[in-house]
Amino acid sequence: MSLLSAPAPDAPKTAWRAWARARRDALPGRSEAVTAHLRDLLHTQGARRVLAYRALPGEPDVSGLDGEFTLLTTRARFRPTPRLTLHPWPTATEPSRFGALQPPADAPEEALAAVDAVLLPALAYDVRGVRLGYGGGFYDRLLPNFGGLVVGVVWAALVVPQLPSEAHDCRAEWLATEDGVGRVRD
Repeated sequence: MSLLSAPAPDAPKTAWRAWARARRDALPGRSEAVTAHLRDLLHTQGARRVLAYRALPGEPDVSGLDGEFTLLTTRARFRPTPRLTLHPWPTATEPSRFGALQPPADAPEEALAAVDAVLLPALAYDVRGVRLGYGGGFYDRLLPNFGGLVVGVVWAALVVPQLPSEAHDCRAEWLATEDGVGRVRD
């Protein structure tokens, strides 16, 4: 298997993660195009308060949405149980252990119920909205009861026909790439 050939659909998630990281490293960044498509979708759907992510190296950077929407971001907490907390976007001023900016531990928290849309980063997605995350399960624990818009954000080359999935894996209902935005298939 070459680095650019996707694993079999039933391959372990570790193989998919290795493939996605290698594939992503070979891609040019086109964050402005992704952001433009997201902006249109969020306006069309009437979203005002958006949970966004601070991009890790290689991920589409969605920070260009700041100012048009009220953005929130996350902080990963590990004790007493792993979870994400939500905070105002401008509070993300310290580097996380993963390499993205995060709010400090004492930043004011926001409730998920006040969010209209979640922008969900991933290593890869499939056409059904199945997400290949980084393996921590943070978003899988955050989103099961979220009733708003969930938009997967990824490079088009990392959207594949089928990814392995488990019952607890959260799914996106929309996918946004540099090529456009659309609803996922069932």
